[in-house]
Amino acid sequence: MKPRQLVVLGGSGFVGSHLLPRLAQDGHRILLLSRNRELRRALGVLPSLRIRSVDVYDGNALRHQFAGADAVINLVGILNNQGQQTFQRAHVELGQRVIAACLAAGVPRLHHMSALKAGQGLSRYLKSKGEAETQVRNSSLDWTIYQPSVMFGDGAGLVSRFAGLLRQMPVLPLARASSRMAPTWVGDVAEAIARCVADDALGLDRSFELYGPETLTLGEIVHKIRDTLGLRTPIIPLPDGLGRLQAQVAQMLPGKPFSLDNFRTLRTDSVGKQDGYTALGIEPQPLTPWLPVLLQAPPRQRRLALARTQPR
Repeated sequence: MKPRQLVVLGGSGFVGSHLLPRLAQDGHRILLLSRNRELRRALGVLPSLRIRSVDVYDGNALRHQFAGADAVINLVGILNNQGQQTFQRAHVELGQRVIAACLAAGVPRLHHMSALKAGQGLSRYLKSKGEAETQVRNSSLDWTIYQPSVMFGDGAGLVSRFAGLLRQMPVLPLARASSRMAPTWVGDVAEAIARCVADDALGLDRSFELYGPETLTLGEIVHKIRDTLGLRTPIIPLPDGLGRLQAQVAQMLPGKPFSLDNFRTLRTDSVGKQDGYTALGIEPQPLTPWLPVLLQAPPRQRRLALARTQPR
């Protein structure tokens, strides 16, 4: 395998924290663009990784940073609008700038992080993800699009979010408890991207639905998390009218724990039809066996469990 020169946007988030070590393991030379380099200094321990402070919304700066790269990986994504950081800006407008900068800098390949069911449903999150996908597909670049279901893993994601709520609240009212999803381990998503980066032909002009082997309702997942924690917190499914009201109130709270757009997103089941993992030769890991590791194991044991899952 020939090591690649890669530029990564959004690599300091949840997916990036698993993907960057995986790419470094393959010997790629990685440039991570971050709004504040000093806040990401811990990533500097990875071999062949450089970090630069760049305004990723500055098209000229992107073009300069992309020069000489074999591929760009765009992981930027948000789950809620926050001030000026909107779905339109983070998903659609940034996507346009990334494509234009790739073309201007002569970068041949773009790896783009999207979401399962992008472009479907009523939520602005999924609609903006779909618009970004359309831009990528219609570009003259060689591209690969990754469409993961809801992700879980060490450090963030579905499990930690509900674990925090269950620990804090005496009762958990749950909107859209019947929503179906096939949660996928973030390490499998990282492995899918790493394999397509390593083999130019593997994902050429293809999209991959990335979903786990278990299909569960949101209510079933939250009950599993509660039981693994050894809690007795009552979980009360809400009818849609009350769930919508809960979202309207929660989106005004600090940190916006739940929003009306999140509610709309949950109205579209996050379950795939075309198994991208099989196409990439990956056996995806189910959620249930991971719960004791993520919720009960001490940090050292979690790191050992994670290391055991890495390809050798």
